[in-house]
Amino acid sequence: MADDQVADLGEDRSLLLVDDDEAFLKRLARAMEKRGFAVETAGSVGEGKAAAAARPPAHAVVDLRLEDGNGLDVVEALRLRRPDCRIVVLTGYGAIATAVAAVKIGATDYLSKPADADDIVNALLARGHDLPAPPENPMSADRVRWEHIQRVYELCERNVSETARRLNMHRRTLQRILAKRSPR
Repeated sequence: MADDQVADLGEDRSLLLVDDDEAFLKRLARAMEKRGFAVETAGSVGEGKAAAAARPPAHAVVDLRLEDGNGLDVVEALRLRRPDCRIVVLTGYGAIATAVAAVKIGATDYLSKPADADDIVNALLARGHDLPAPPENPMSADRVRWEHIQRVYELCERNVSETARRLNMHRRTLQRILAKRSPR
């Protein structure tokens, strides 16, 4: 990380990491401490919300899917306690719909796993509205279908039955699709 990025951290270098993958959480915490952050970790939505209430950080990295719920609940709690918090949502289930939902409720950026510490730091410290470069490989038809399903699912407030009805799809079929990782 460049020296100017350390300077960009400002006075408050607090960072909350919320992820239920303990090994990943420990590795990321060490990497972020080396980059100048004062790291606090949480392994669940409950722990993340408690940390947000007790010590609202200046920065946060929140996994979207946690064992006890949705990481967007932690994002909302962070926004209520500290509106200026820079939040990156991190997930292994990258979808346009969830990215839009995350940004709408206050996330600064959205990254798909595996994202390395430098990508996360760049997202946390990014300023302005620089547009990313166009994709090298556009989405496949399967991916576009999956993205559409994810968008309708988010619009239905993650209600499987309602989403299945609107997509004219059997509920169990939809559940199988939602349980899988996104196609490439």
